[in-house]
This record gives sequence, structure tokens and C-alpha cells, in this order.
Amino acid sequence: MKLKLVRSRIGCTPNQKKNLRALGLNRIGQVKEVAAHESTLGKINKVKHLVEVIES
Repeated sequence: MKLKLVRSRIGCTPNQKKNLRALGLNRIGQVKEVAAHESTLGKINKVKHLVEVIES
């Protein structure tokens, strides 16, 4: 699945920032392809207000 960071990390909790870094998203507009594992889906769920899922 592909993820795109659509909102800034400013004002996020430290755990949310760590999840974004673990997903490989650093800049707004950046797109990364990640595997759909349970751990990855949990990280996406924690930052769902910051990212957009492009493909499943």
C-alpha cells in the first residue's frame, strides 16, 4: 500500500512522530510504499489524521 504525508508533524506527540519516521515519511507530500502487516496498520492507525492511503 502507498502512503502520502498530507499534514505537518508540528504539534504531534512524540509517539506520532516516531511512527511517521518508522513509516519512512519525513516531508509533506512524500509518498512511500509499505507492506500491509499488522504492525504497519497499527502505526498507520495512530497517524491516520496525518496520512492518506493512496492504494491498498
